[in-house]
Amino acid sequence: MKDVKLTINGITVEMPEGSTLLEAARSIGVHIPTLCHDKQLTIGGACRMCVVEVEGPGGSTRLEPACSYPVREGMTARTNTAEVRNARRTIIELILANHPHSCQTCIRNGRCQLQSLCREYSISEYKYEGERRHFKQDVSSEAITRHPEYCILCGKCVRVCREVQKVYALDFVNRGFSTVVLPAFDRELSQSVCVLCGQCLLKCPVAAIRDKSYISQVEEALENPDIYCTVQVAPAIRASIGEMFGLPPGTLLTGKVPSALRRLGFDKIFDTDFGADMAVMEEGYELLERLKNGGPFPLITSCSPGWVKFMEQFYPEFISNMSTAKSPQQITGVLTKTYFAEQAGIDPLRIFNVAVMPCSAKKFEIKRPEMMLAEGLPEVDAVLTTREFADLLHLHEINLPSLPDEDFDPILGMSSGAGVMFGVTGGMMEAALRTVGAVLDPEGGERLEFPILRGFGGIKAGSILIGKQEYRICVAHGLGNARQVLDAVREGREKYHFLEIMACPGGCIGGGGQPLPTDDTIRRQRIEAIYAEDRGKAVRCAHLNPAVRRIYEEFLDEPLSEKAHELLHTSYQLRMPRGV
Repeated sequence: MKDVKLTINGITVEMPEGSTLLEAARSIGVHIPTLCHDKQLTIGGACRMCVVEVEGPGGSTRLEPACSYPVREGMTARTNTAEVRNARRTIIELILANHPHSCQTCIRNGRCQLQSLCREYSISEYKYEGERRHFKQDVSSEAITRHPEYCILCGKCVRVCREVQKVYALDFVNRGFSTVVLPAFDRELSQSVCVLCGQCLLKCPVAAIRDKSYISQVEEALENPDIYCTVQVAPAIRASIGEMFGLPPGTLLTGKVPSALRRLGFDKIFDTDFGADMAVMEEGYELLERLKNGGPFPLITSCSPGWVKFMEQFYPEFISNMSTAKSPQQITGVLTKTYFAEQAGIDPLRIFNVAVMPCSAKKFEIKRPEMMLAEGLPEVDAVLTTREFADLLHLHEINLPSLPDEDFDPILGMSSGAGVMFGVTGGMMEAALRTVGAVLDPEGGERLEFPILRGFGGIKAGSILIGKQEYRICVAHGLGNARQVLDAVREGREKYHFLEIMACPGGCIGGGGQPLPTDDTIRRQRIEAIYAEDRGKAVRCAHLNPAVRRIYEEFLDEPLSEKAHELLHTSYQLRMPRGV
């Protein structure tokens, strides 16, 4: 592809033919504001915030959207003239005319792109008043709520659901002034094909899509002297929570998180990494059992609840391929209310068990009937996303980065490097293979890293050699990539022994509950932090974790035992007819 020369603000720039003016401007450090643009998605061109002045024949000028306007040889463009600024200001004012005037009480106050543009363009009043659209809120799901009156019709939620996740849960309905983004047939989110992955929430520039918050329930529990409050923290949190306090993405705050949670008043602080180590043992031995018995293959991982719901809705024929091991969150939860409660002499009914997670779908997972103990007692009572955890700390005036480092509480707080690897795409499989490899080839030496599973490719597939046996493996992150892999397996074009699928791009570090913004550059920085945490661990294999050994000796007997199956395993169900 040949390059073309153009001039932007008097600066000559060369770009490949087919590039856009926005790309050309950014290549020379020129900022152009956008609301609907996202380099991960197809061009929308809906908001027009990126208009620039393009010079035409005879010196005439016209305003064009930089995000979709292609560069051409000899083009001259200006990005910050008085006319351009006035046009952008008018666009913002027209958006505000049909937007709730509730910035002070809005959950996105201080984190809203529309609000930031108002500051940037010195907009201090509502210039236009008129008829406004009115739509009902949708608070039906356990994880995500929709507030269409806040929607600015940028379309990013529609595009990420269609193009990246390929769930097709949202689309534009009606035309003109009546346009709104809705699930099919105007169903509530809980009755749609939405898998609650939260990627739409990460893309939304305003507050049209939000978390369903558990903060008030957690505060009530912490303030009740009759309730014993426990909390667990997911692997990805330690690599992302710092962003909520102004630190660079990938800053590890592992030791400061338990310190903060103790200041909030939690009685015990456990680590979901321990539950991940337990999941390695159960899922790893499932794989060993299938290798011994000849299948069914592939064994598919089950720790991502958005992926599990996706499978149940769109690919139920793979239910028999799914590992029945519960997710690390639920394993830590059930062991808190059984093993820990028994050891500590605490009535499980008194325990309020909180999980701090990077994932929106985890709020759905804790409500699944399969995740209940006797008499409907939930294994986990509440989930806080990374954002909500930070909001709770800010509310209690706890400055996380300034705290001393402290340890998680034993025994459910002791983990290996394998456990922390669950936070990244490919990490769960890598963690399991460390243990499976040690069982299958005890003389082969310790193998801790599998380069084939690393990197940010959407689908990573190949073969590994353990002993003298070759095994086919595959990792996919993002549900659009999951569709490609499952279709290939279903049609017989690919065969694997072991398949890992994560609903969110990048795995848990890119979950729907993570800090805003979350883009691929930030995801990679968080991934490197997780790898660094693993490398720094004294124990890097789940089967070598002394806490894991102890809980099997004292409570569960061995992996896949009758008691392990009762507490640490689950089942799945067809959720909706395919195609609905």
